[in-house]
Amino acid sequence: MATHRSRNIYTGGGDYYEIKNKGTYVHGDYYTSPEVRQNLVDTATEIQQLLKHLEKTYSADTSIGKMQLATEAVSHIEANLDWKERVVSALQAGGVGALASLLNHPAASFLLEAVKDWQTNKPE
Repeated sequence: MATHRSRNIYTGGGDYYEIKNKGTYVHGDYYTSPEVRQNLVDTATEIQQLLKHLEKTYSADTSIGKMQLATEAVSHIEANLDWKERVVSALQAGGVGALASLLNHPAASFLLEAVKDWQTNKPE
């Protein structure tokens, strides 16, 4: 007889339910709180606007251009402690994957790679 195990993990933005059943997992909503979801959306919108603005200077058509664009975006965010703290909060609440799913820009993956360590390091 197979045993089924499950666990509940509090993520700070909602419960994550994992039910092992024949090798598959089912999970709940990471960000059930409307406030957490809105923070993610607002942060993604601000980042999206910054990336679009920086496209006037940096090309989003080449890998080098995307990296330059992302580097400049990271510099802008780091220069504003409040904004950096909001990005860190969004990353902690929803994770990089949730923020990535809300960004629609060719340089987004480069930017997200650059800010991943902000989840574990406190803003300066």
